[in-house]
Amino acid sequence: MPQRFGDGGFDPEAFRAFLARAEALGFESAWTQEQVLGEFPQLAPTETMTYAAACSDRIRLGCAVYVTPLHNPVQLAKSLSTLDQLSGGRLEIGIGPGDKRRPFRAFDADPATYIARFTEGVRLMKACWTEAEIDFEGRFWEVQRARMEPKPYQKPFPPLWFGGGHANALRRAVRLGDGFFGAGSTTTAQFREHVRNLRTILAEEGRDATGFPVAKRIYIQVDDDATRAERLVTEGLAQIYAGLPVDLTPVGVFGGPDVCIRGVREVIDAGAEMVLFTPLHDGPAQMERLAAEVIPELA
Repeated sequence: MPQRFGDGGFDPEAFRAFLARAEALGFESAWTQEQVLGEFPQLAPTETMTYAAACSDRIRLGCAVYVTPLHNPVQLAKSLSTLDQLSGGRLEIGIGPGDKRRPFRAFDADPATYIARFTEGVRLMKACWTEAEIDFEGRFWEVQRARMEPKPYQKPFPPLWFGGGHANALRRAVRLGDGFFGAGSTTTAQFREHVRNLRTILAEEGRDATGFPVAKRIYIQVDDDATRAERLVTEGLAQIYAGLPVDLTPVGVFGGPDVCIRGVREVIDAGAEMVLFTPLHDGPAQMERLAAEVIPELA
């Protein structure tokens, strides 16, 4: 969903129209990303989804992903529980630990312990969402004889999608999560390998793969001018991933409809059961082209 606005640039009418059109076109969900400190202006995901909940009726609302070690898990659990109630149970939650490049010190977090904070924070959020009386004693947080109401509208809590492709991240996803969300910054070949490893871990952990959905973000640009499409993708990815000293253009799917259809089909064949289209320029127009020229050919 539209999220990148500079100071004074948010247009409520256009935002409402975008969501109404997404619902009319039959899209299943609309997603945000999280950036607290960064190079470009971007609205916060929770507040954006809350506004979106009031502007829509059916479409599910998600964030891919919250970097949860940058949050207090009790406060985040309360905000997300509230949003799930306000939306009538339409919330999807993507979470990940981030990496050592994140500004953990700005959030009173030790970068040496961010993985431990991540796993403990997930356990504490689940306790807040499911336990009538919360008693939690961890390394970083302690809660004694507390209550949090209301619980999420969805029981026991909204779907938890885990990001990250490392073997350890995939194992955490299987043990703690409800699904796996492949990053937009990975190629289709990398994603295919992640899915292959994920299925091995699911079998080892005794979890049914059919009940553990797999998704992937695709940075996409449908444009009959292939040169312009490549330029827009290159520029957009360079801005989003400004801290990475690599050209991420190869992760994108761009060009005419036939090229995009092939690129998206390859991602689906690699294991994606849900595809999150993330255009890098002119989102409303891209949504129309995807719905008219790409998605019908994927059925």
